[in-house]
Amino acid sequence: MSGIVGIVHLDGSAVNSDLVHKLTDFLSFRGVDGRHTHIQGNVGFGHTLFKTTEECEWASQPLTLDGKNWIVADARVDARDELVANLKSAGQREVEPPGWTDAELILRAYNAWGENCVEHLLGDFAFAIWDGSRQQLFCARDHMGVKPFYYAQVGSTVIFSNTLDCVRQHPLVSNKLNDLAIADFLLFSVNQDPATTSFHDIRRIPPAHFMAWPHCRPKQQRYWSMPVDEPLFYKRKNEYVDQFHELLGKSVHDRLRARRIGILMSGGLDSPTLAAVAHQRMSQRNMTFELRAVTRTSKFVPSENRYASKAANHLGIQIDFHDWTDVTDFRWEHISFALPEPTPVACLVPSDRQFWHKLKTYSRVFLYGEGPDNALALDWKAYVGYLLKTGRHKQAFVDLLAGIVREKRPPFWGRIWNTIANLGDCQAEPGQKYPVWLDKRFESRLQLRDRWRAYNSANLAVHPIRPTAYASFQNPLWQRLFEHLDASSIGGTFEVRYPFLDLRMLRFFLAVPALPWCRSKYLIREAMRGYLPNAILRRKKATTRLGSLYNFLSKFCQNPLVPTSEIRAFIIPQRLSPRSVAHENDVESNLRIRSLNHWLQNYRRSSDNL
Repeated sequence: MSGIVGIVHLDGSAVNSDLVHKLTDFLSFRGVDGRHTHIQGNVGFGHTLFKTTEECEWASQPLTLDGKNWIVADARVDARDELVANLKSAGQREVEPPGWTDAELILRAYNAWGENCVEHLLGDFAFAIWDGSRQQLFCARDHMGVKPFYYAQVGSTVIFSNTLDCVRQHPLVSNKLNDLAIADFLLFSVNQDPATTSFHDIRRIPPAHFMAWPHCRPKQQRYWSMPVDEPLFYKRKNEYVDQFHELLGKSVHDRLRARRIGILMSGGLDSPTLAAVAHQRMSQRNMTFELRAVTRTSKFVPSENRYASKAANHLGIQIDFHDWTDVTDFRWEHISFALPEPTPVACLVPSDRQFWHKLKTYSRVFLYGEGPDNALALDWKAYVGYLLKTGRHKQAFVDLLAGIVREKRPPFWGRIWNTIANLGDCQAEPGQKYPVWLDKRFESRLQLRDRWRAYNSANLAVHPIRPTAYASFQNPLWQRLFEHLDASSIGGTFEVRYPFLDLRMLRFFLAVPALPWCRSKYLIREAMRGYLPNAILRRKKATTRLGSLYNFLSKFCQNPLVPTSEIRAFIIPQRLSPRSVAHENDVESNLRIRSLNHWLQNYRRSSDNL
């Protein structure tokens, strides 16, 4: 989570060195271990260092190897041995002790393969390279978009950073809002365009894309898409389990590279699995280490802390609990705090920041178990249809039977049972309704009704066998998750890593047969036998008491809304529903509007130009 920033004048004019230094200073919250700049002619790079690996002890950025090409990066490069071998084959010099840093690996990859360097990289990264020989700026972002990358081009000036508010500090960047992004937030709770932000002048590099500025006109290109592979048909069950262990072991190993690690652990299956693998890998190093878990609990899933405790006790690691519903003051709208962009539940930010602030005393690196719920979506109909279409009738019969025998119920029974179990608990209205409170001129100018219909009829699935799982990774909610846990949002000094979102893991998950391996994440349950307590392995996915949850959230909407003059350009406050208790759609839309209203009151605080 080191801070990066750069200013490049593509017309060749000299950059303002004072401005580069001030923008770098703005990023001091990201990097507390060092601060350096490189300013030469029309190029100015800045970097603030946050040490999370042993290699960081001798890291220094901005970095050059020849005085011509310079890099500034916030990166963790995985599969380092394979990359080093490929670099040596491409003519790079022998590695010298104590080894190449992540930034040096990327720069050497660029020197070896040019723009195609991103095809050789694995990990989480956001970086910019100034190619002095070609007078070109080259920038890239990792495959899933874990690391943020923002930029603005005003005339011949390009400003970039991994922090949105840093880009906003440049005097040429205006505060003008991006109305379509604001509309998406009000309608869907998240911007649907991965290339834009809430600000007109500031854009993102989308995940799995690079950009190059050989001149004033940028070139943007996608370098990777989620693969569509044939299913893996192994002869022995143990082959699936063995491959799971091998890939997850590599993924976790690449994300450790430190002696003190935290786990954001629930009482479910996924994060305890990460804890178990991390504990095993760190124990094999024959060095002292500390592994610590923290669990966020709530009264809406009351058994969470009990199961999380079982997992921690089984592994012999320390665990701490934090009840995120332990709120006594619901007058959040009177508290002044700024966020880079609107968030749907800004009401929870004050208490969340207290929690995140405490976490930085635990570790600089936390593992998070997000991923398997999406990657192991059942998709049994598509899978069986594929088997029948390709003449694998026996395989279809065997796998269907295995899926039923494993849990002694048909694949669709869980959906029926959950529907029955939730009857009477949640008074949510069926389906989402187009809001009546949007300003008509705003709605007409952006054709929002057409956008609403297109969104609700969109079909992102392109995978013939795993359509639900594949499409879920195209959801912009992933970007919101990563940015919600980024330092610029939480105000904390630590980095969150996602081992299950490793490309090697995702490709394997999307290729395992849906039956029986994706049924209730049977693959993970089978693989973790002997590593986790049986209570965790047998536990069904916890259900949230939705009625109680929305009753709780409605308390944040009790005070009368005091609309800003700016929000009146987007909504008609008089048309807001007076209902705020236990009606899901009303509570969610009410919170979004109040969150936007609060953001509009506070976002200018971080935009006082230098």
